[in-house]
Amino acid sequence: MNRQELIKAISAYVPYNAQEAADKENILAFLTENEDAFLRSNEMAHMTASAWVVNREKTKVLMVYHKIYDSWSWTGGHADGETDLLAVALREVREETGVKTVFPLSDDIFSLEALTVDRHEKHGQYVPSHLHLNITYLLEADEKETLTVCKDENKAVAWFSLEDALRASTEPWFVARIYRKLNDKLCSLYKN
Repeated sequence: MNRQELIKAISAYVPYNAQEAADKENILAFLTENEDAFLRSNEMAHMTASAWVVNREKTKVLMVYHKIYDSWSWTGGHADGETDLLAVALREVREETGVKTVFPLSDDIFSLEALTVDRHEKHGQYVPSHLHLNITYLLEADEKETLTVCKDENKAVAWFSLEDALRASTEPWFVARIYRKLNDKLCSLYKN
């Protein structure tokens, strides 16, 4: 998917709630005004992709224990110049969890959000506070596959029930505003 196709997909996306409606407009404005929107070199904001990875039965979600945030979280990462954010989401799941059998349940955007990232250090380098303009995809993986930790980013990888995933995360805003929303959307689609 190229930049214009992504803008078209975001424009067509129907927001789930007020957060998504506001973030959709901000993401679209940023994409049209910033040629470097897909690069980390834009220190104000840049595009990222995340995945809500579920098992075949849609009863569990695959999460990683993120070192920087010191919490269980979804998988995802920076676009780093790639405009096909579904490809980014798939790549990040494979890198962060070790699963090989993962595929999108739809090519459509599952969720979108503008996420604040507090200043931190990564590999000894200072990273200023910024925004991740994030597109989330709903993916399915084989829960029987062996999981492996990406030691640069994560401390652990595990499957959780949908409710246990909410309890495992120690980031209250993510639990209340993102992960719960993703579970609600999943359940409304698949009537768990």
